Amino acid sequence: MREKWVGLMLAAGTLSTAAYVPAYAGKDDGVAHIVLNGEVGTLNYYFDSSREGLITGLQIYDGLVYRDPASGEFKGDLAESWSWPDDKTIEFKLRRGIKFSNGEAFDADDVVFTINYIVDPANKIVLYDWVKWMKSAEKIDAYTVRIHLAQPYAMAMAALSGFVPMYPKDYYEKAGVSGMAAMPVGTGPYKVTSVTPGSGYTLERNPNYFDGPKAKPAIEKIEIRTIRDVNTQLAELMSGNLDFMWQFPSDVAKNLAGAGEFNVTSRPGLRVGFLALDAAGRTSEQSPLKDVRVRKAINYAIDRKGIVEGLLQGGSEIINSLCNPAQFGCDTQVQSYEYNPTKAKELLKEAGYPDGFKTEMGVYRDRPLAEAMVSNLASVGINVETSVLQYSALTAKRTEGKVPISFLTDGSSSIADVAAITPIYFGLSNQDYAQDKDVAGDLQTAGATVDEAKRKAAYSKAFNRIADQAYVVPLWSYSVNYALSKDLKFDPTPDELVRFFDMAWN
Repeated sequence: MREKWVGLMLAAGTLSTAAYVPAYAGKDDGVAHIVLNGEVGTLNYYFDSSREGLITGLQIYDGLVYRDPASGEFKGDLAESWSWPDDKTIEFKLRRGIKFSNGEAFDADDVVFTINYIVDPANKIVLYDWVKWMKSAEKIDAYTVRIHLAQPYAMAMAALSGFVPMYPKDYYEKAGVSGMAAMPVGTGPYKVTSVTPGSGYTLERNPNYFDGPKAKPAIEKIEIRTIRDVNTQLAELMSGNLDFMWQFPSDVAKNLAGAGEFNVTSRPGLRVGFLALDAAGRTSEQSPLKDVRVRKAINYAIDRKGIVEGLLQGGSEIINSLCNPAQFGCDTQVQSYEYNPTKAKELLKEAGYPDGFKTEMGVYRDRPLAEAMVSNLASVGINVETSVLQYSALTAKRTEGKVPISFLTDGSSSIADVAAITPIYFGLSNQDYAQDKDVAGDLQTAGATVDEAKRKAAYSKAFNRIADQAYVVPLWSYSVNYALSKDLKFDPTPDELVRFFDMAWN
């Protein structure tokens, strides 16, 4: 056992003269100690687009409907039932007797307030692209509301189940954006009891939680910390200060599993990685990336297979389109770019860059993978300076059109439909660095019909043009590694949403 722990601590860079035998946070103190890799920018859900923000929102807020992760079925959450009077109207009958964590009663006024607030561009919510398909909400009576759609939308129920939690009207009108961030109020299984900006927060079981589709929490208190460095996370786990860590490299997972002191598991997810290229010239009218030959050269220059096998190891697969093959509408039968540095150099020479050029890459995670790609690009003459930023900072910089190449990942907000990912980067929004109206039109056509054959055809057309123009470099899918203390019980789901309310002590 000593050799296993010494190896792990050497891998983490934390070996010292201290005792190597681990202690555990465990169930003795009744608190589950959890680490997240990224900082939640704000606990005001609609103003944070990170995975960590989505996970946190799932614990403290509820929407009108909830998607069961096991069956994929939509179940009533704050709504007990719904119907479609027409293809642009959804009527919801609300549950009665529900209270927010501050004691306020939930009713139609809260739904109407929330919907009309988030669809108003003047309020500048970060998640506006996920709600703009709604036009307005109308109160029919105290427990009946109608949501009016801007147009028919195939993803309506999926979006409502994942991105539209209800806010308490009275509290929010008094607290405002900053007040909701400082002390959020929801109807979910947990409530926030303390927040340390940039560091973490504490959740406690919500005594007002109703008998909804989410489980009533078995664990009374959750302490969440943000630790970006995996070595520090590993040291904390081995020191007994954590019960849960995730999203760590496969070599760490292998070592942890070999130690036999933790429950280690891996699950495939929807997340994919890609390089977004400034084909539209948003960073500069003279950008080499405006030339399709340069973009194709970058595609040929990346040794995706070598990186997957050497760094990602088990569970990841090379992708050819900006989508996960498990998603509806993901067309992988498109132009692909096998690793060919010779071809990359030829294309650069044709484009007028025989000696290559200099550019910048924005990165927010997976630095070893980014460094490998930078090395690949340097070998064909493209010298890349990396700018490592927090996710929110990179998103802000991209919004301003200041990132020539972005190394991004996207988990499609845990929805197995390409409508959850592709329109974000090709829908003519401020995150779109292609600005191709033909692609955007095809995506809009696919999103505005429930006819599956028509949707697939429109998506296929869009994906083929994206590949032909080499607007992005599709890289790989991700699997997710989890490590739990022996005291903690948790069954991960493919949607990459950690449901604290499903955790329990062994």
